Amino acid sequence: MLETIYKYSTTNDKAVEKLIMDDNVNYIHMVFNNGEGLPEHFSNSNVYMNVIRGRLSLQLDDQELHEYEKGTLLKIPYNIKMNVRNFHDETLELIVVKAPAPHKYSAMQDS
Repeated sequence: MLETIYKYSTTNDKAVEKLIMDDNVNYIHMVFNNGEGLPEHFSNSNVYMNVIRGRLSLQLDDQELHEYEKGTLLKIPYNIKMNVRNFHDETLELIVVKAPAPHKYSAMQDS
């Protein structure tokens, strides 16, 4: 078999599944219920967030909070303060892709 198969959960329970964490890309599946999310942090690479279901509540740097519905793909640049939350009753499901992989990106920034 030449391909590698990755499976992610199909749950409504909170999940942060780091499916691919290699030299090229990080591919992460996330599920958050109302009031859940990630701790505030800075993007450590280019971040692509794909809203699969629900509504994403996202605040970047000092901008106002914005809401993004399913079917939305966002690109967030490197070193941006992020606050990722679900403030809605519907379960939020995201696919997050970081490219290049954060350890490669920080090495590129240092050179």
